[in-house]
Amino acid sequence: MIFEIAHLQIKPDTHAAFEAAVAKAVPLFQNARGCQAVHLERSIENSEGYRLVVSWATLEDHTVHFRNSDAFPAWRGLVSEFFAAPPQVEHMHTVLTGF
Repeated sequence: MIFEIAHLQIKPDTHAAFEAAVAKAVPLFQNARGCQAVHLERSIENSEGYRLVVSWATLEDHTVHFRNSDAFPAWRGLVSEFFAAPPQVEHMHTVLTGF
């Protein structure tokens, strides 16, 4: 399993609208090939900072299949107006658990 972690910085005073837009976008991820889970986290220290964490079966499910699907521009269409800066995306995999 691969974790896509998108670091999102949104415009001030748009939290409720941004979170509502992400909620509308959840089915785009749920219906995507290889998507296993999606959740949104908001920073405590930086109130405009969010992390979108998506679990994918493979890296290609995100980088090839999702990004080349109609769901990707639909996702960006719902949320991009709230971005204060371009998202920073990284992919992670678990190397140690059990603590």
